Amino acid sequence: MTNNNESGPKLFRLVDANLNRLKEGIRVIEDINRYLYDNQAIASQLKRLRHLATVENYLDLLPYRDIQNDVLKESVASELKREDETSLLLANYKRAQEAARVLEESFKLIDPSKAEDFKTIRYELYALEQENFAPLRGTGEKE
Repeated sequence: MTNNNESGPKLFRLVDANLNRLKEGIRVIEDINRYLYDNQAIASQLKRLRHLATVENYLDLLPYRDIQNDVLKESVASELKREDETSLLLANYKRAQEAARVLEESFKLIDPSKAEDFKTIRYELYALEQENFAPLRGTGEKE
């Protein structure tokens, strides 16, 4: 992974954190669909997206991880509470979508073709979120 940007190591730190956030968020959504909803179709699509969310030379990112100096590593109260599985699902869709957007923008500086992969992931997550919540809203159709 190369970077011609003056941000250097800080940009790789940003990529590492958001790549982890994206894959973790997708995994939570995938497992809810797999184990709680028995929804093979959505779980399979999420698994595919999780596997698409990879970067070449992942091990090159590890030296830039700096957990000790993360200024926001402590959880805020709203992150510690979820009302039900629906709120858990929604929180993780939003977490994954936001991380995909950060990765999309970051890779415009590193590898623009990879930025397109993260844009694809983000838009597919938007569509899956809509599909996932349709039964919970009581309809599978647009209102």
